[in-house]
Amino acid sequence: MRAEVVLTVAESKRLIAKGVAALDYIQEKMHKGIIVVTTGSTNGYIYEELTGQKIDRRAYLTGRTTPAKATPAWDVKPLPDLVLVDGRPDPTLDRFSALERMSSGDVYIKGANALNYAAGVAGVSIGHPRGGTLGGALGTIVGSKLRLLIPVGLEKEIPFDIEEAAALLAEPDERLGTVHSLWPVRGHIFTEIEALETLCGVEAIPVAAGGIAGAEGAVRLLLVGSEEVVKRAVALVESIQGEPPLI
Repeated sequence: MRAEVVLTVAESKRLIAKGVAALDYIQEKMHKGIIVVTTGSTNGYIYEELTGQKIDRRAYLTGRTTPAKATPAWDVKPLPDLVLVDGRPDPTLDRFSALERMSSGDVYIKGANALNYAAGVAGVSIGHPRGGTLGGALGTIVGSKLRLLIPVGLEKEIPFDIEEAAALLAEPDERLGTVHSLWPVRGHIFTEIEALETLCGVEAIPVAAGGIAGAEGAVRLLLVGSEEVVKRAVALVESIQGEPPLI
């Protein structure tokens, strides 16, 4: 059976968050282990799904991309990092201090700004001279064999090799204005595709993208599977549709 659905950017973030919360290894670490949810727009939804607590997701951002000529007012007090120890928030830990207590199999959740889905590579924009969150965490993530979970919407797919783009951005050329670095990273890339598979057992195939009237950045997915799983997936998407934009 087949069905077609459209998800706006906000709806995709909610779907991905629900999928992350349902992952077997996330559920395992909610019982025993440590999960770090770094700041980010998609991670704000994950914060809500893991804690059951509604937050002002504008307060759970570090960097952000907004229209150049219509930057919104942003007067909110930032929320501290969410670090879950055995499923409960530990306010004494943050994204860096938690690394000292994490062990093999614990989960570090970091979003991305670019995606080469077929190649299994994500890209993180870096504006901090010491590499920001990744700069302070990646060595421990690799060395301690932590799980790096990268929730990222298909809207972030770019038609250029991320590793090549990173090399171009690093060229020591004269610059006009701010030019961010791009950090290619591999981990468990988790998009709408993985979310629908995890939650419903359905195959989701991106067949179109974009739209108007609030559907800018939207993704159109073909759902393929048995009648039961396709109907379950459609019902799930319909329950998410209407999720308001971040602002």
